[in-house]
Amino acid sequence: MKQQDITLQGALWLNLAGEKFGSPQHLALLAQIDVCGSISQAARDIRLSYKAAWDAIDHMNNLAGEPLVERLSGGKGGGGTRLTARGRQLVANYQIIEREHQQFLRNLQRQASGMADDLLLLGGMSMKTSARNQFLGKVVAVRNGAVNDEVEVEITDGLRLVAVVTHDSVASLGLEPGVTAYALIKASSVIVGTQDDDIRLSARNQLRGTVSRLIPGAVNSEVVIEIAAGVSIAAIITNGSAEDMGLQTGCSATAIFKASSVILGVPG
Repeated sequence: MKQQDITLQGALWLNLAGEKFGSPQHLALLAQIDVCGSISQAARDIRLSYKAAWDAIDHMNNLAGEPLVERLSGGKGGGGTRLTARGRQLVANYQIIEREHQQFLRNLQRQASGMADDLLLLGGMSMKTSARNQFLGKVVAVRNGAVNDEVEVEITDGLRLVAVVTHDSVASLGLEPGVTAYALIKASSVIVGTQDDDIRLSARNQLRGTVSRLIPGAVNSEVVIEIAAGVSIAAIITNGSAEDMGLQTGCSATAIFKASSVILGVPG
């Protein structure tokens, strides 16, 4: 490879407690929402699908613990979407940092000119998870059992998840009150209930909220339930179940899942 063929490039990601919080594309999405006031239009402008746009917003909202995007209702145009003050601050700060980052790369490129033979190209490895629901919180309680321990994680003010893990896992992860932890729940492990359901369940986690999105597929539907301001959880249920329960955007619903379905992790 000729020396003149080598250029330095880099992408700036935002991390929160070791977890990837926002990619350049995600921050571009937020910036475009601020410009046009529409998630669907912003997604088209940056060539992102509508579902992927909402997934990115849910991910950032859940890790931030507060909404970055909010809906506007009413009005001549039927409402729209805008960034919250926190969302605008995040975009503004990212743009400042990104300008500095690009200047750094230009300076480094000038210094590296003619040194191609001495450059080592290093790749990074990152672990990804298939769990649709990822929350960042603090351990608030650990209760020891005969075999397993029950760990309580607060993901936002007053909203807690309960996980059951082995003694060894609690020890190896260093789980104790005050420790930052991730809670992962597969969408397929989440059962959806409605307030009309007159039944008592043994599931330790029963989080009430409002259906914010209902995305039907060929066989199953993805149900997204907002359980706190800016915090949502997704479930995968059959289309028949969604129809039988009369699920629709704005209706009350409960996300139900066992404590054993919660996977815990800590920033590495």
